[in-house]
Amino acid sequence: MSTNTSTVTTEVPDYPFSVARALKVDPVYSRLRAGSSLTRIRLPYGTGVVWLASTYADVKAVLGDPRFSMAAATKPDTPRSTPWPMNSDGLMGKDGQEHARLRRLIGKAFTLRRVEALRPRIRGVVENCCDAMVVHGAPADLVNLLALPVPVTVICELLGVPVEDRSVFRAFAEAAVSSTKFSPEEVGKLHAESERYMAELVRRRRRAPAEDLLSALAQTEDNQDLLSEKELVEMGLGLLVAGHETTANQIGNFVYTLLSHPGLYQALCEDPSRIPQVVEELLRWVPLSASGGHVRVATEDVRLPGGLVRAGEAVFAQLASANRDESVFEEPSRIDFDRPRGQHVSFGHGPHACPGAHLARLELQVTLEVLVTRFPGLRIAVPENELDWRTGVLLRGLETFPVQW
Repeated sequence: MSTNTSTVTTEVPDYPFSVARALKVDPVYSRLRAGSSLTRIRLPYGTGVVWLASTYADVKAVLGDPRFSMAAATKPDTPRSTPWPMNSDGLMGKDGQEHARLRRLIGKAFTLRRVEALRPRIRGVVENCCDAMVVHGAPADLVNLLALPVPVTVICELLGVPVEDRSVFRAFAEAAVSSTKFSPEEVGKLHAESERYMAELVRRRRRAPAEDLLSALAQTEDNQDLLSEKELVEMGLGLLVAGHETTANQIGNFVYTLLSHPGLYQALCEDPSRIPQVVEELLRWVPLSASGGHVRVATEDVRLPGGLVRAGEAVFAQLASANRDESVFEEPSRIDFDRPRGQHVSFGHGPHACPGAHLARLELQVTLEVLVTRFPGLRIAVPENELDWRTGVLLRGLETFPVQW
């Protein structure tokens, strides 16, 4: 059993250790994993220090253990990577039965069967976006013509939010994943505007339900599981932000990775049947988070593989580091399409694992399937050092991605 070696040192490094650049993973994580123990770090917001879990064993243990509380991490002074605390009204800010209740209600819409039924519609959305690229002509911006509109259209249709109103949420979605790009005051203003819009939409769905997720959730007031308007609003906003940001960034990141590694994109063009396995390997390999992540607070003393966490102490689980753990993944820095599937923790693990994982996988798979069919000669249109990567936000991605074919 390892011990917390950092308890004997007085120096606590600031986190993140370096500025995220493109899709590079800081080599410091490899050194930390070699030490196999938890490490003290100081996050940019909140007070105090936290434990950094960097090994696969520690990360998975923290994510799966209910003694590490998300609700306890919503306090204003909890150390965190964002300028604002996690929302205690949202799904991620709750634990136990309250979290299970909310997750059960939205989980019905994200089962594998229901998500798979969306495949034809998602393919249609992707095909339309590819048509727009052709009309635009090369070079075309993959971000604004494909990577962003695909998941935004899908999540808006699923929830019942008019796609033409997506501009209402675009700025808030970007602000919600901001580290320094937006001030806390700007985030608060955009959140309030989005809340007002979503609250009115919820009230309309309660008066006149439609065939969408928001209507289904709004009608639960007559059942045993009750959702307040506040819960509905925060849940709707949370799903919209995820639809705007996570999959949108990953579509661009995945295509960039395939095009920037010789032979990978062409291999998919020659054998598209490998795409589901390729998506799993890219989910493992691509570090989506720039520096963000959710802190959890121990509700009692917990012995992890890397050491003891005392009750009241906070832990930050580094997913990208866990996905590069040499003890689990052979040559983890290499992209291997034949790697065994199902081990990565990119969607989290345990009770707070991403409820939209099936939908994200499907969107990524279908997008790649259509791209390799429509654009077998796809390539980056500018030198790689001229690509414009996003800064000041918690998620890695390209601001624009010029491609040609």
